[in-house]
Amino acid sequence: MTVSFDPFPRSAPGLVPQRRGCPLSDLRDKLRRVGLRPTRQRVSLGWLLFGKGDRHVTAEILYEEATRARVPVSLATVYNTLHQFTEAGLLRQLVVDGAKAYFDTNPSEHHHFFVEDDERLIDMPGEDVKVVDLPGAPEGYEVARVDVIVRIRRQA
Repeated sequence: MTVSFDPFPRSAPGLVPQRRGCPLSDLRDKLRRVGLRPTRQRVSLGWLLFGKGDRHVTAEILYEEATRARVPVSLATVYNTLHQFTEAGLLRQLVVDGAKAYFDTNPSEHHHFFVEDDERLIDMPGEDVKVVDLPGAPEGYEVARVDVIVRIRRQA
């Protein structure tokens, strides 16, 4: 039996699975469900992002992939689309070193290793990390999420 990750499930776990359609049609439906109009550029970038399973990309990486795939988009459009997907809950944004933002196609709660040598992120199983004794948020605020990024490098 082969099990694969479906970034665009059509039914909730435990329910009878619905008939699968065209992957591009599934992507368009997913965008509509989160309130985004499935423009040609969003669909093209979404296809590049989600068609390879769970991964971490920067805007520059996605722009290079789009250029190689001959998707006519500017770097600004890539940034805007990544932020729209993040606000809609399709991506999770992680900032490393205060300047470099990565976008994770797996928006579930989990943590990361940052490989300094390669400047890449690797998922860390969530059950391996216990965050305890967080200070309370200031009055009128609540903790939205906790991101743990453990920096690693190859041994010398």
